[in-house]
Amino acid sequence: MTTEAAGRRRSQEERSAATRERILDATVECLMTYGYAGTTTPRVAETAGLTRGAQVHHFGSKNDLIIAAVQHLATKLVAAAVPRFVGVMTSDDPLGTILDLLWDIHSGPIFVPIVELWVAGRTDPTLRDEVARFEDIVVTAILGTAAKVVPVEIHEPMLDFMYTAMDALRGILLSSFVESDPTRARRRWERASTALRRIADPAIVNWRANDR
Repeated sequence: MTTEAAGRRRSQEERSAATRERILDATVECLMTYGYAGTTTPRVAETAGLTRGAQVHHFGSKNDLIIAAVQHLATKLVAAAVPRFVGVMTSDDPLGTILDLLWDIHSGPIFVPIVELWVAGRTDPTLRDEVARFEDIVVTAILGTAAKVVPVEIHEPMLDFMYTAMDALRGILLSSFVESDPTRARRRWERASTALRRIADPAIVNWRANDR
């Protein structure tokens, strides 16, 4: 193959990858705007600004599209969350930094499509398996990164703290979907954060203080 031909091939692959990502971003947008039931392949194609044929070329069915969107969501969420844990290492208030980080991760636009997929996966075994795999990837990445930036002796209490914090936060955000006051979820999270600090293991509460 000539260099020129190879260059053309790479360009075609790049265009194909860009179109695929455009479709997946449109799928996530549709999940957030219309819910799982309202996310149809024609609507995704329209949102992406593509023809139906172009969408079908990449994803032949809604099931193929949704499964790929789950993987796409996992990649985006991990990419956004992991680098921010670096700040935990230098923070004078690591628990506060972690709690703020968990809020930012979950209160952003990615959380709504995730909830739609959780609910849809309850009655769809194939989708349920994919969403469970997504959950494993994201939680493992977040908690694994946290484990890298804290001393070995506090790994277990720190991970327990983060699991509990995520469970509390997800419950707060789920109930906020039917709230008319958009500020209530944040206030409830601040109240929960205060309670979480009170029950946190002293080893992680005093971690940074012991370093100074």
